[in-house]
Amino acid sequence: MTKLLQPLPAALFGLFLALVAGPGWYWFKSDSIVSRIVAAREAKAAAAAAAHDAQRSQGWDFWTIEMENLAGELKEQKAQLREEADALDQRKARLDSERQELDRIRSDLESMRHQIDERVIEIKADEMHNLRSLAQTYAKLDPANAVAILREMDDVTVVKILSLMKPDVTGPIFDTMATTPDGTGGTMAKRAAVLSEKLRLMKVPGSP
Repeated sequence: MTKLLQPLPAALFGLFLALVAGPGWYWFKSDSIVSRIVAAREAKAAAAAAAHDAQRSQGWDFWTIEMENLAGELKEQKAQLREEADALDQRKARLDSERQELDRIRSDLESMRHQIDERVIEIKADEMHNLRSLAQTYAKLDPANAVAILREMDDVTVVKILSLMKPDVTGPIFDTMATTPDGTGGTMAKRAAVLSEKLRLMKVPGSP
Protein backbone atom coordinates (compact mmCIF):
# COMPACT_ATOMS: atom_id res chain seq x y z
CA MET A 1 0.00 0.00 0.00
CA THR A 2 2.85 2.42 0.81
CA LYS A 3 4.43 1.72 -2.58
CA LEU A 4 1.18 2.46 -4.41
CA LEU A 5 0.81 5.88 -2.73
CA GLN A 6 4.34 7.10 -3.56
CA PRO A 7 3.65 8.14 -7.25
CA LEU A 8 0.76 10.33 -6.14
CA PRO A 9 2.90 13.05 -4.49
CA ALA A 10 5.12 13.10 -7.54
CA ALA A 11 2.12 13.60 -9.82
CA LEU A 12 0.76 16.36 -7.64
CA PHE A 13 4.10 18.07 -7.59
CA GLY A 14 4.33 17.89 -11.38
CA LEU A 15 0.85 19.37 -11.75
CA PHE A 16 1.79 22.16 -9.38
CA LEU A 17 4.88 22.96 -11.42
CA ALA A 18 2.86 23.00 -14.64
CA LEU A 19 0.28 25.37 -13.19
CA VAL A 20 2.85 27.69 -11.77
CA ALA A 21 5.57 27.49 -14.41
CA GLY A 22 3.25 27.86 -17.44
CA PRO A 23 1.72 31.22 -16.46
CA GLY A 24 5.04 32.39 -15.22
CA TRP A 25 6.74 31.64 -18.51
CA TYR A 26 3.88 33.23 -20.44
CA TRP A 27 4.05 36.31 -18.23
CA PHE A 28 7.77 36.53 -18.80
CA LYS A 29 7.46 36.16 -22.58
CA SER A 30 4.16 38.03 -23.07
CA ASP A 31 5.73 41.36 -23.99
CA SER A 32 7.80 39.78 -26.72
CA ILE A 33 4.83 37.82 -28.10
CA VAL A 34 2.53 40.83 -28.07
CA SER A 35 5.18 42.92 -29.81
CA ARG A 36 5.52 40.31 -32.56
CA ILE A 37 1.76 40.06 -33.03
CA VAL A 38 1.39 43.84 -33.21
CA ALA A 39 4.27 44.12 -35.66
CA ALA A 40 2.78 41.39 -37.88
CA ARG A 41 -0.61 43.08 -37.87
CA GLU A 42 0.92 46.46 -38.69
CA ALA A 43 2.91 44.95 -41.57
CA LYS A 44 -0.21 43.26 -42.93
CA ALA A 45 -2.19 46.49 -42.64
CA ALA A 46 0.57 48.44 -44.42
CA ALA A 47 0.67 45.91 -47.26
CA ALA A 48 -3.12 46.06 -47.59
CA ALA A 49 -3.03 49.87 -47.65
CA ALA A 50 -0.32 49.86 -50.32
CA ALA A 51 -2.31 47.44 -52.45
CA HIS A 52 -5.44 49.54 -51.96
CA ASP A 53 -3.59 52.70 -53.03
CA ALA A 54 -2.27 50.93 -56.11
CA GLN A 55 -5.78 49.81 -57.01
CA ARG A 56 -7.20 53.29 -56.47
CA SER A 57 -4.49 54.74 -58.73
CA GLN A 58 -6.03 52.66 -61.53
CA GLY A 59 -9.41 54.24 -60.89
CA TRP A 60 -10.89 51.31 -59.03
CA ASP A 61 -11.30 50.39 -55.41
CA PHE A 62 -10.52 46.85 -56.43
CA TRP A 63 -8.91 45.28 -59.46
CA THR A 64 -9.01 41.67 -60.48
CA ILE A 65 -8.12 39.56 -63.49
CA GLU A 66 -11.81 39.51 -64.43
CA MET A 67 -11.90 43.30 -64.38
CA GLU A 68 -8.77 43.42 -66.49
CA ASN A 69 -10.34 41.08 -69.05
CA LEU A 70 -13.56 43.10 -69.04
CA ALA A 71 -11.63 46.32 -69.60
CA GLY A 72 -9.83 44.72 -72.54
CA GLU A 73 -13.11 43.57 -74.08
CA LEU A 74 -14.61 47.03 -73.68
CA LYS A 75 -11.60 48.57 -75.41
CA GLU A 76 -11.93 46.11 -78.30
CA GLN A 77 -15.67 46.80 -78.61
CA LYS A 78 -15.02 50.55 -78.54
CA ALA A 79 -12.42 50.20 -81.29
CA GLN A 80 -14.80 48.03 -83.35
CA LEU A 81 -17.63 50.55 -82.92
CA ARG A 82 -15.29 53.33 -84.03
CA GLU A 83 -14.37 51.35 -87.17
CA GLU A 84 -18.04 50.68 -87.91
CA ALA A 85 -18.86 54.38 -87.42
CA ASP A 86 -16.07 55.33 -89.81
CA ALA A 87 -17.36 52.82 -92.35
CA LEU A 88 -20.89 54.24 -92.03
CA ASP A 89 -19.56 57.77 -92.50
CA GLN A 90 -17.73 56.71 -95.64
CA ARG A 91 -20.84 54.94 -96.97
CA LYS A 92 -22.97 58.02 -96.22
CA ALA A 93 -20.48 60.25 -98.03
CA ARG A 94 -20.51 57.88 -101.01
CA LEU A 95 -24.32 57.79 -101.06
CA ASP A 96 -24.48 61.57 -100.83
CA SER A 97 -22.10 61.85 -103.75
CA GLU A 98 -24.12 59.36 -105.80
CA ARG A 99 -27.34 61.17 -104.90
CA GLN A 100 -25.85 64.46 -106.05
CA GLU A 101 -24.79 62.83 -109.31
CA LEU A 102 -28.30 61.41 -109.81
CA ASP A 103 -29.80 64.83 -109.10
CA ARG A 104 -27.48 66.36 -111.69
CA ILE A 105 -28.43 63.73 -114.27
CA ARG A 106 -32.12 64.21 -113.49
CA SER A 107 -31.73 67.96 -113.89
CA ASP A 108 -29.96 67.47 -117.22
CA LEU A 109 -32.72 65.14 -118.41
CA GLU A 110 -35.37 67.63 -117.36
CA SER A 111 -33.54 70.38 -119.21
CA MET A 112 -33.23 68.20 -122.33
CA ARG A 113 -36.89 67.28 -122.19
CA HIS A 114 -37.82 70.92 -121.79
CA GLN A 115 -35.72 71.80 -124.81
CA ILE A 116 -37.33 69.01 -126.80
CA ASP A 117 -40.78 70.14 -125.70
CA GLU A 118 -39.94 73.64 -126.85
CA ARG A 119 -38.74 72.38 -130.22
CA VAL A 120 -41.38 69.72 -130.82
CA ILE A 121 -44.87 71.12 -131.33
CA GLU A 122 -47.84 68.84 -130.93
CA ILE A 123 -51.45 69.48 -131.79
CA LYS A 124 -53.79 68.44 -129.03
CA ALA A 125 -56.95 66.57 -129.89
CA ASP A 126 -59.26 69.25 -128.50
CA GLU A 127 -57.80 71.96 -130.76
CA MET A 128 -57.59 69.94 -133.93
CA HIS A 129 -61.03 71.00 -135.23
CA ASN A 130 -60.42 74.75 -134.92
CA LEU A 131 -56.92 74.55 -136.35
CA ARG A 132 -58.10 72.51 -139.32
CA SER A 133 -60.79 75.13 -140.07
CA LEU A 134 -58.21 77.94 -139.94
CA ALA A 135 -55.86 76.00 -142.19
CA GLN A 136 -58.58 75.49 -144.78
CA THR A 137 -59.53 79.17 -144.62
CA TYR A 138 -55.96 80.52 -144.97
CA ALA A 139 -55.21 78.03 -147.73
CA LYS A 140 -57.83 79.75 -149.90
CA LEU A 141 -56.27 83.20 -149.40
CA ASP A 142 -53.66 84.83 -151.54
CA PRO A 143 -50.20 83.99 -150.09
CA ALA A 144 -49.54 87.68 -149.35
CA ASN A 145 -52.78 87.99 -147.43
CA ALA A 146 -52.11 84.72 -145.57
CA VAL A 147 -48.64 85.97 -144.59
CA ALA A 148 -50.11 89.28 -143.37
CA ILE A 149 -52.37 87.34 -141.02
CA LEU A 150 -49.82 84.72 -139.92
CA ARG A 151 -47.18 87.33 -139.06
CA GLU A 152 -49.42 88.54 -136.23
CA MET A 153 -49.53 85.09 -134.65
CA ASP A 154 -46.95 83.34 -132.49
CA ASP A 155 -44.71 80.72 -134.07
CA VAL A 156 -46.39 77.76 -132.36
CA THR A 157 -49.83 78.64 -133.69
CA VAL A 158 -48.49 79.35 -137.16
CA VAL A 159 -46.67 76.01 -137.30
CA LYS A 160 -49.79 74.14 -136.18
CA ILE A 161 -51.82 75.78 -138.95
CA LEU A 162 -49.16 75.22 -141.62
CA SER A 163 -48.85 71.56 -140.61
CA LEU A 164 -52.47 71.04 -141.60
CA MET A 165 -51.93 72.56 -145.08
CA LYS A 166 -50.73 70.74 -148.14
CA PRO A 167 -47.18 71.37 -149.39
CA ASP A 168 -48.43 73.09 -152.55
CA VAL A 169 -50.07 75.68 -150.29
CA THR A 170 -47.29 76.19 -147.75
CA GLY A 171 -44.66 76.59 -150.47
CA PRO A 172 -46.03 79.86 -151.87
CA ILE A 173 -46.62 81.16 -148.33
CA PHE A 174 -42.93 80.65 -147.42
CA ASP A 175 -41.83 82.23 -150.71
CA THR A 176 -43.93 85.30 -149.98
CA MET A 177 -42.74 85.44 -146.38
CA ALA A 178 -39.10 85.41 -147.51
CA THR A 179 -39.61 88.65 -149.48
CA THR A 180 -42.01 90.38 -147.09
CA PRO A 181 -40.48 93.22 -145.02
CA ASP A 182 -40.26 92.52 -141.31
CA GLY A 183 -40.52 96.16 -140.24
CA THR A 184 -36.87 96.44 -139.20
CA GLY A 185 -35.37 96.97 -142.65
CA GLY A 186 -35.10 93.26 -143.39
CA THR A 187 -37.45 90.50 -144.51
CA MET A 188 -39.30 87.68 -142.83
CA ALA A 189 -36.86 85.16 -144.35
CA LYS A 190 -35.33 84.39 -140.97
CA ARG A 191 -38.74 83.69 -139.45
CA ALA A 192 -39.62 81.55 -142.44
CA ALA A 193 -36.52 79.45 -141.76
CA VAL A 194 -37.46 79.09 -138.08
CA LEU A 195 -41.00 78.08 -138.98
CA SER A 196 -39.70 75.56 -141.50
CA GLU A 197 -37.46 73.95 -138.87
CA LYS A 198 -40.28 73.76 -136.33
CA LEU A 199 -42.61 72.42 -138.98
CA ARG A 200 -40.10 69.63 -139.63
CA LEU A 201 -40.32 68.65 -135.95
CA MET A 202 -44.08 69.05 -135.84
CA LYS A 203 -45.99 66.11 -134.38
CA VAL A 204 -49.50 65.70 -135.73
CA PRO A 205 -51.96 63.38 -133.94
CA GLY A 206 -52.02 60.01 -135.67
CA SER A 207 -48.53 60.43 -137.05
CA PRO A 208 -45.81 57.90 -135.99
